[in-house]
Amino acid sequence: MNENIKKIAIVRLSALGDIVNSAIVLQFVKEKHPQSEIDWITEEVFAPLLENHPLINRVHTVNLKKLKRERSFKLLKETIKKLRSLGPYDIVIDMQGLIKSAVVARLLGANVHGFDKNSTRESLASLFYETSSSVPYETPVVKRNCFVVGDALGFVITDEMVLNKEPIFPVRENFELRSDKKNIAIAIGASWDSKIYPKELIVEICEELREQCYIIWGGEDERASAEWICERSEHASLAPKLELPELVSFISFMDLLIGNDTGPTHIAWAQNIPSITLLGPTTTRMICETPKNIGIKSPSKVNILKIDKNDFSIKNIHFERIVKIAKELLSHGL
Repeated sequence: MNENIKKIAIVRLSALGDIVNSAIVLQFVKEKHPQSEIDWITEEVFAPLLENHPLINRVHTVNLKKLKRERSFKLLKETIKKLRSLGPYDIVIDMQGLIKSAVVARLLGANVHGFDKNSTRESLASLFYETSSSVPYETPVVKRNCFVVGDALGFVITDEMVLNKEPIFPVRENFELRSDKKNIAIAIGASWDSKIYPKELIVEICEELREQCYIIWGGEDERASAEWICERSEHASLAPKLELPELVSFISFMDLLIGNDTGPTHIAWAQNIPSITLLGPTTTRMICETPKNIGIKSPSKVNILKIDKNDFSIKNIHFERIVKIAKELLSHGL
């Protein structure tokens, strides 16, 4: 283990669930390198999740989506200047493995570590790294994240360490919830329509569980679906509008979370809250399964190198199966 590493930059630009699954490394890095300073570079929209985290010294943001949309040379120049001014770093770790994240990482300094050309979907990203890790792309995402960071810093993050992790994010808000029933959050949104479990079946889940079900929503379309569910089940209530730090806290008070392959289900795992993740066009590779964090995959075959966004097989997951697992998790009090 290199004891000379004092200043570390982690590049993980997006998306919400991926950032959550990456942030697990913070506690292990600080354990092995307690004197180190850790900076995190991310897209602006996700910064509130990471800001004021006790294990992160500074959060730096980029807005690559705006840069791509506006194609502004001035904005590009400002972004490059900003990134080059942040160092020097003893090591920069690109946890994303895409060309865009590799370029950002390289602008931060010369000593960049990432995935090798056979370990990521965009093999050209490896050209920007000084050193790299070999880990099969089909390896579960959390294990990949832990391996590339541990490899970069000269130590091993074991499966046991991951299983026994501390909650990843601090709880900043307090929520008064029902004490006479189990409190269950149901996340109904996702980045693709094909990752969304039908709202009609969510009503059935609420009716079968007969506990306090809070429907988590994001944008107005999700709110309309959440209200539709609440109108049809006396056991469903609309969750309050939640910004990212509030969402973490809200989920941290739950007895169980049920949801699609999306940010809130990853947050439940991060906070050591029991969860059920429903997967259609993606696989359990995307989550970290534990005795209390269960993935239910639809019957479809998935090519992880070429995800089919038109795979709507998630609707074929029987709600009775979800209810059965939910009741088991709730009864075990995990």
